[in-house]
Amino acid sequence: MAVKALLERDPALAEQVENGDRDINQREVEVEEDCLRVLALYQPVAMDLRVTVAVLRISNDLERVGDLAVNIARKVVAVAGNASVTVPDILADMAAKSQSMLHDSIAALVALDAPLAACVCARDDEVDRLKQAFRRDIENQIEAHPEQLRSLLRLLAVARNLERIADSATNIAEDVLYMVKGRITRHGDGA
Repeated sequence: MAVKALLERDPALAEQVENGDRDINQREVEVEEDCLRVLALYQPVAMDLRVTVAVLRISNDLERVGDLAVNIARKVVAVAGNASVTVPDILADMAAKSQSMLHDSIAALVALDAPLAACVCARDDEVDRLKQAFRRDIENQIEAHPEQLRSLLRLLAVARNLERIADSATNIAEDVLYMVKGRITRHGDGA
């Protein structure tokens, strides 16, 4: 919704994103309380413990994605008010890839699908490359149109938030790999 609000220059839709963040925050607290209750009452071991720990981490990552969406939504007003600023197509591509990674990481979680989780991890570099290309494009636009500096810097912040959403999707996929395989794969330790 946040990206759609940006691309369509729709402040009302951006406001809906901000309003939805409270629900996401509350749900994260509920999941954390449930996980802590499981740990305290049942003292899980092996796979059950891995699942509980991974769910705690995944819940935090999903809440962070909500925060990043709010950050994107907050850029909408600044960009919407400047009709002369063109949103580069690469931003929509970054958004689609980040959203696809997030979708697939959740699908991997639901199905405990290690190969799909590994695939999500492998796709993170592509989003990183798109962010670098986007940054170069914005730098060129700033040189050509310094009067648009504020709006262009906000677009750069959107790209940074999309890249972080892809990072969160990767974190979730790594936690799925931890649940399924029983080993930690973060920080390049073998997805």
